[in-house]
Amino acid sequence: METWDPTTKSTLTQIPLLSVKAGPRDGAAWTQRLKEEYKALIAYTAMNKSKDNDWFRISAANPEGTRWTGKCWYIHNLLKYEFDLQFDIPVTYPATAPELELPQLDGKTQKMYRGGKICLTVHFKPLWAKNCPRFGIAHALCLGLAPWLAAEIPILVDSGMVKHKDDTTASSESPDVKAV
Repeated sequence: METWDPTTKSTLTQIPLLSVKAGPRDGAAWTQRLKEEYKALIAYTAMNKSKDNDWFRISAANPEGTRWTGKCWYIHNLLKYEFDLQFDIPVTYPATAPELELPQLDGKTQKMYRGGKICLTVHFKPLWAKNCPRFGIAHALCLGLAPWLAAEIPILVDSGMVKHKDDTTASSESPDVKAV
């Protein structure tokens, strides 16, 4: 964390670290891990709202907490671009980070794998491995998805790959991309 900018370091230190090392196959221990995940997500969301930096909504899509869905958005040139967000918790979690997916952007950037999975291998995966099991979903969003959106969305918008819904040339826009 020594080389991180002060804002990132401050944000990360405010997200609670997790202590239960359990994955979806671990029964009651997984339930405890999910409770920690929710606490960290609530803290991260509250912190973002208090700083007027609200940028995502997610929730478990199944009772087991192994499938998550929601929305994330990015403001570029005072316009809001909104995307579906989804991911599955790997069976080897927390040793393996979840693969965050933005399906509407599939094929629009080279920094993405098939199915809209964002590329996190070079920068984020080593960090996750080093901090396992203390990192969780909130940390993946903070250190994985947020920097990816900040790096990729302006390029996609400026190149015309993603258009705002109010753009008069939106006829070439993918019908899946929702810009608010």
